[in-house]
Amino acid sequence: MTAAERRAAELRRLLNHAIRAYYVLDAPEISDAEYDRLFRELQSLETQQPELKTADSPTQRVGAEPAAQFTKHKHLVPMLSLGNAFTDDELTAWNERLARTLDRAVVPGGYCVELKIDGAAVSLTYRDGVLAVGATRGNGSIGEDVTGNLRTVRDIPLRLTGDDVPPLIEIRGEVYLPFDSFEKMNEERVAAGEPVFANPRNSAAGSLRQLDPALTARRPLRFFGYAVALPAETPLPFKSQWDLLETLSRWGLPVAPHRRRCASLEEVHAHAHAVEHKIRGELNFGIDGLVAKADLLRVQDEAGDVGGREPRWAIARKFAPDIAETKLLDIRVNVGRTGTLNPYAMLEPVEIGGTIVKLATLHNEELVHRKDLRVGDTVQVKRAGEVIPQIIGPIPEKRTGDETPWHMPDRCPACDTPVERDEEEVAIYCPNPACPGRRLEGLVHYTSRGAMDIRGLSYMRIHQLVEAGLVEDAADLYALTAEQLEAQERLAEKSAQQLVQAIAVSKEQPLSRLLFALGIHHVGAAAAELLARHFGNLDHLMQAGEEAVGEIRGIGPVIAESVVRYFSDPRGRALIEKLRAAGLNFTEPASAPAEGPLLGKTFVLTGTLPTLSRADATRRITAAGGTVTGSVSKKTTALVAGDEPGTKLDKAKQLGVEIWTETDLLQRLGNAS
Repeated sequence: MTAAERRAAELRRLLNHAIRAYYVLDAPEISDAEYDRLFRELQSLETQQPELKTADSPTQRVGAEPAAQFTKHKHLVPMLSLGNAFTDDELTAWNERLARTLDRAVVPGGYCVELKIDGAAVSLTYRDGVLAVGATRGNGSIGEDVTGNLRTVRDIPLRLTGDDVPPLIEIRGEVYLPFDSFEKMNEERVAAGEPVFANPRNSAAGSLRQLDPALTARRPLRFFGYAVALPAETPLPFKSQWDLLETLSRWGLPVAPHRRRCASLEEVHAHAHAVEHKIRGELNFGIDGLVAKADLLRVQDEAGDVGGREPRWAIARKFAPDIAETKLLDIRVNVGRTGTLNPYAMLEPVEIGGTIVKLATLHNEELVHRKDLRVGDTVQVKRAGEVIPQIIGPIPEKRTGDETPWHMPDRCPACDTPVERDEEEVAIYCPNPACPGRRLEGLVHYTSRGAMDIRGLSYMRIHQLVEAGLVEDAADLYALTAEQLEAQERLAEKSAQQLVQAIAVSKEQPLSRLLFALGIHHVGAAAAELLARHFGNLDHLMQAGEEAVGEIRGIGPVIAESVVRYFSDPRGRALIEKLRAAGLNFTEPASAPAEGPLLGKTFVLTGTLPTLSRADATRRITAAGGTVTGSVSKKTTALVAGDEPGTKLDKAKQLGVEIWTETDLLQRLGNAS
């Protein structure tokens, strides 16, 4: 081999390994910039010497000429349909039929249970380990050749890894669109004045039938493999469905999570219930059930199929739909504890997943406009497990012309104070600390474990005290007597005395806890601790100007402005004086400076991290000597970005601040807990 051939081969290996780590294992090993550098180097080599191009080169995924039409492809073995079971009883009946077919009391070897992905079925033909043909399911025997489009799907390997790959093999699976990618794609279409797509499944199927692969490449399709087909004379390299899935993963193909080997039908039932009512709501892609299969392949062969239509040894355990259409009747606003105005949707009641849904979250005004939601729209709503219902998007073709755009009110709906806009957080909020709309949520936060930690004051108990006129602000809690509490419903004498004692104990909490409990805009637990440690007591902080507050490492101008504004507001100062009169602690004990690998570094967290909660990430950073703030500035060491990062990511890029993934953070921490 020449030096160019060796380098091209090495670049292909590195890039394909990076693609597998990113798309299949969800564990990226190199940065996007490094990937782009390697890709451009390989592209340059292939441009200079076209003979270096190979079928499995990452550069060949995108850019093929549009197809004039789709040719037909005959599958090695027909792709059968599945029978359905909608209840436990129907699944039990299937199991009994299968056992009778096998002339056994139970199904030998148990079951392999997999998620039933709501996508588009495809087959991938590999010759000598290299992707040769990709086709749709079609009529089961003959599909459409959409190889050019399937080559653009990043987690479909162009070459399989492993020494045991048969010379000719068809791998079956499902192409799908993740929910977050689907919503982002629709938001981009709204911004471009294009009609939105109806749902992720139809979008995935339609993407595969684009005549121009470059159009397909712009749609973030993903893939899960679950079956194989081989020529009749080729022996299977595995003995069970479980081994098949493990082998596909080893060959470089993504396999759906939450698969399980079950020894009995009772275990299948239990796993189905867990997936439907809990796990389903945590997934970022659509499923409409599980597929239960006899695990041993010899049992599958013995059971056979029903008239070449569906296998006897497998069945789909279908779930109630988790996406439905309904009317968006109105968009209303509630006020959170920090004054943020949060829109939510009033829906025409609709059953989704066995639950009647009337409300859905909308997060903020920007989301409403990005999705082009209008009051009166017919919308698609998603709910799964315990997840709060969310609107996927409108269905524009069902508009009548009577729909009306919505805008956030310019005055607080609870206290009529003019609202203010926080550009950094894409939020609109009420600046009035005494706003009655903030009262209940603010009191709940004030008493929470991370703040003043007053045990016994639940959400409902606080609501009860507010309704009784006993509590208007946090300072009123300290004036409560056991006699007043005993007069409340479901509060016995002993419980009332314990609650009064718990409230009294909270007076000793350090200043950092109090600052966090006050709910000052932008001041989270980490910022509250920085402020308390720097100033030592509340009076010093209240007398400080924006410049003095902003000089604290990890605070910055946004938090400084918010803090000074809060303590300049007569309503904020009035609450502080009431708390002072109640005898609260306004000081922070001195503490030794932190040590660790992140000492002196400042971080901002944004988006949803893959495995760490916001609180856990903050704890790990501060334990390693770093600080966490709420806004990006030139002082920020790095922005740790997860899914849906928002405008903080844009600002970090503008300021040249480093962008870290969760993996980057854990590597710097040495995976310390």
